[in-house]
Amino acid sequence: MVGAGLGWRQPMNVDEERFLGVALEMLQNGSWFIPHRAGEIYADKPPLFMWAVALFIQLTHLPKVALYLPALLASAVTTACLYDLGRRLWGRRVGVIAALLFLATYQTYSILRTGQIDGFLALWTILGIYGLCRHLLLGPAWRWYYVACAAMGLGIISKGVGFLPVLMLIPYVYAVRKGWNGVVSMPGEAGRWWLGLAVALAAIALWLVPLLVIVAQGSPDSLAYAEEILLKQTAGRYANAWEHREPFWYFLVQVIPKYWLPIFFMLPWLVPAWRRQLLKHDARVLLLLGWVLLVLLFFSLSSGKRKLYIFPALPALILLVAPLLPWMLRRGFLGRARGKVVFSVLTALWLGAWFARGFIEPHREGINPHETLMRDVARLSGNAELVLVGWREGHWVFAQQPIVHFGFYNGHSLEQSALWLRSHPQAYALVPARDLARCYDPQKARRVGATSRAEWFLVGADADNQRCQSPVPEKVYSFAWKQPL
Repeated sequence: MVGAGLGWRQPMNVDEERFLGVALEMLQNGSWFIPHRAGEIYADKPPLFMWAVALFIQLTHLPKVALYLPALLASAVTTACLYDLGRRLWGRRVGVIAALLFLATYQTYSILRTGQIDGFLALWTILGIYGLCRHLLLGPAWRWYYVACAAMGLGIISKGVGFLPVLMLIPYVYAVRKGWNGVVSMPGEAGRWWLGLAVALAAIALWLVPLLVIVAQGSPDSLAYAEEILLKQTAGRYANAWEHREPFWYFLVQVIPKYWLPIFFMLPWLVPAWRRQLLKHDARVLLLLGWVLLVLLFFSLSSGKRKLYIFPALPALILLVAPLLPWMLRRGFLGRARGKVVFSVLTALWLGAWFARGFIEPHREGINPHETLMRDVARLSGNAELVLVGWREGHWVFAQQPIVHFGFYNGHSLEQSALWLRSHPQAYALVPARDLARCYDPQKARRVGATSRAEWFLVGADADNQRCQSPVPEKVYSFAWKQPL
């Protein structure tokens, strides 16, 4: 299901374009520890996901396929881990149900079929959950604990929230102190517990130590990158998000009812069943349910929210639902005449629909409009140097000619583009329609297409209306792909 349509899919959203471009630029410039976007340092995310994409590009020589392989790997590992944990904790039947229910849940399909970082994060999250469950509920198993710690460290250098599995230790400590059934107490092992922290830090050091060495060499750009990625993009972004701002109840009201289907419909039966299990002091339910609730609370407390943020909680929720599913089915479908047949048909249709959609969606979406636009721009401009104004990642990823820009977040790039064309009359500029008339004569501009919710025009030096004056840009970034997509 997750791999359906692989090879047909195109990087269509801004996240996919960005991560593919950063990985390709790593391969081109060899800057593995400080990522770049069109020559400018990219400090929004740690680099491990981009490393993975770059590795798959090297292995396959197919960038548009390689982008989706990390999430495909994560889906396979997650499915296998859910089967094995379900089998070990409740029995083989529950393991099979857990694996199938994970693949049947809408958010699995919507996240793991994309080339986004959250799909890759799922790999480290499930390894963290698996290792901790093997240790805390089926142990002691110190090797699995250290595997979990290493996975959390690698999760952190994929995306800062990779530490989330450690929150499972909170309900674990409570269960041990209260003597709950099924939890493994390990007194007198403080040294071994702290060694897990060292393992996690060692995994983080794979990226952080080389980065600090580069910073110590004195580059102002590397220092600015380190400050941005280690402070602003982690704690600062969580405490005071500047985009995707949503209310506290966003996940409960707008995400879970849709993206956790079909599990959401089961909640009226699940909640009382979980309550009965907790009253029996079942540590399996306490640790998994407690962790799911802590993850939801963690992301709900942040002002910045996106629907994909709570995906790490889904595998643990699946493990809570799978043992109860046969009981619920006996009360519903299977308790009636032909109920088993009806349920089997509905399940086959549900899974088949998602599988078919994997082929239908790429056919319906077609080629990324940025790719078409940038090919047309290259043809119309004769592959001359192109100045980007108010650009998006798709313009850079699919560029067919040398490009120039003045910073991705530069608010004065329009005026600076006019200044650049005056001193480089053979160059062209790609300008969004909303800004065009401020610096250029619309009659001398050529419309080249619409992408990123904007119309784009190609202008030459002759379109300059001489109204825009600007100081010399602080930084000018020049970039060209050696092998354009």
